[in-house]
Amino acid sequence: MTEILALLQNIAPVVSATILQQMSHVIYGMLISHGRITMLEISRWTESGGSYRTIQRLYHTPLLWLQIQWIFFVSQLHKPREEYIAAGDEVVFGKAGKETYGIGRFFSSLQNRVIPGLSFFVFSVIHVKERQSYPIQAVQMVKEKEENKKQAKKKVVKKEKHPVGRPKGSKNKKSEKPTLSLELLRIQPVLQAFLAILKGILAIQYLVMDGHFGNYPSAWMVLQTGLQFVSKLRSDAALYEPFIGKYCGRGARPKYGDKVDVRKMKKKYLKSDKKEDGIRTQMYQTILLNKGFTFPINVMVILKTNLSTHKQAHVILFSTDLKLSYEKLYDYYTLRFQIEFNFRDAKQYWGLDDFMNVREEAVTNAANLSFFMVNFSSVLLQRYREYNPEFSVLDLKSHYRGCRYASETIKLLPQKPEGILLAEIFEQIARLGMVHPAFEPISTS
Repeated sequence: MTEILALLQNIAPVVSATILQQMSHVIYGMLISHGRITMLEISRWTESGGSYRTIQRLYHTPLLWLQIQWIFFVSQLHKPREEYIAAGDEVVFGKAGKETYGIGRFFSSLQNRVIPGLSFFVFSVIHVKERQSYPIQAVQMVKEKEENKKQAKKKVVKKEKHPVGRPKGSKNKKSEKPTLSLELLRIQPVLQAFLAILKGILAIQYLVMDGHFGNYPSAWMVLQTGLQFVSKLRSDAALYEPFIGKYCGRGARPKYGDKVDVRKMKKKYLKSDKKEDGIRTQMYQTILLNKGFTFPINVMVILKTNLSTHKQAHVILFSTDLKLSYEKLYDYYTLRFQIEFNFRDAKQYWGLDDFMNVREEAVTNAANLSFFMVNFSSVLLQRYREYNPEFSVLDLKSHYRGCRYASETIKLLPQKPEGILLAEIFEQIARLGMVHPAFEPISTS
């Protein structure tokens, strides 16, 4: 409890002393628990002062989670003069019933279908060198009732056939800002708040998002914030070389040149060609056009060929930064997956999938507490990983659980053991259940 309170002192400027004490009890219970992370489960493992009612009060108290996460990151995890990028993604998890605030129908990539549940959009900062993601902001995405009805009852609507040619009375349209989808309209203010809190402390140049956002409206939205966008295009995206021929003198000046076949790219675009384990990997990069975008994009094609079967597969990455090298473009997009590990840890260890709260404030606090624990556990793990790089979250939870057992056992002894013996008892019991013990086992014979 002492080290937990010491770490939480960093966020004291934005929370009261009472909230700080309540959070320390909740975090202690979460570190020990090996079951579902609910308010009742946490209360079973806390010490004096961490009753169910105390935990309930915390979950129903409005908290400034964006400030809490940011202050904790800056004080404990931020490394000045190191390179960071930002990543954004949606996490969806199933919830039963109809009473939970914000419950709707969302697409789950894990189940590959639309499910009833909750959705949170998360923005994180990623340390490029350490390849580690730290979630900073998690905001619940709440759909309107009409959207949920449309999602539940999707019908194939036949499109009316339009006559060939240009409609009468239509005029030439200049490049205008795109119409943002309802999803992007929900994400836009979240992104603006996220970037506002970074100003002056962390210089971010790139935002990475997955292929779902590999389109012009998403890229335009990110560019308006002053960031460069990195994402992935559909595998069947139509790409064109810029027109370099002579203008014939009539009509509009041509913009699009030859269409690009991504599996038969020109040699002048080849940047890397490697063969390993019977697989040939070729990387191409050039500036291309897509009719969905109003500006050129920096395109990178990764083409893999099985040398024995000659089967091919490809991926198309892109960036709005035309000067970004293919190595960095590839590296930044692969770093995006680090946010998925945040989602895994939040669900598997810190209760993102488990909480049973239904009110808006409690749902928000339960989800944000899960992501806060992702960062909090990273700080706790650092000291163990200095001499045991394989030390995991499971080992950390086993350590705290063992210390809790040892503490309760010692209270039953008629006389408290001496300091050296007491330390050995805690060290030995804390190792029970660890996958990667932090120390070599102590002989008990």
